[in-house]
Amino acid sequence: MDTTRYGLKTLTPLPMAAAETMVREALAAEGFGILTEIDVAETLRVKLGVERGPYLILGACNPKLAAQALEAEADVGLLLPCNVVLYESDEGTVVAALDPSTMVELTGNQGLEPIANEARASLERVVEALGAAA
Repeated sequence: MDTTRYGLKTLTPLPMAAAETMVREALAAEGFGILTEIDVAETLRVKLGVERGPYLILGACNPKLAAQALEAEADVGLLLPCNVVLYESDEGTVVAALDPSTMVELTGNQGLEPIANEARASLERVVEALGAAA
């Protein structure tokens, strides 16, 4: 698993459809549901006539953690849900998730830290599971 300034990321040799199924299952196992789905490639094709490879954004939410975060800071909803993206690369499928620690960094609210840490640990397990898949 790689980390970026604001995300957790891995590359799996799985085709995108198989990676998507695995991501959904791994998120569910960690208590996350999918609130939103955006097929970016289809949207760009329809709205702009732009062709690009598959790119999917899943808006994942763990209701228990979301409730705690909103209790600590109502405006943190601007940073929810946690986006998980999947897109094709030459080597397979990239899976990346927003690092929930950005909630603490952006808000400066240290009360969010334990919630963000728990969410990050869950999303790390999801991303690591995909990285281990062959």
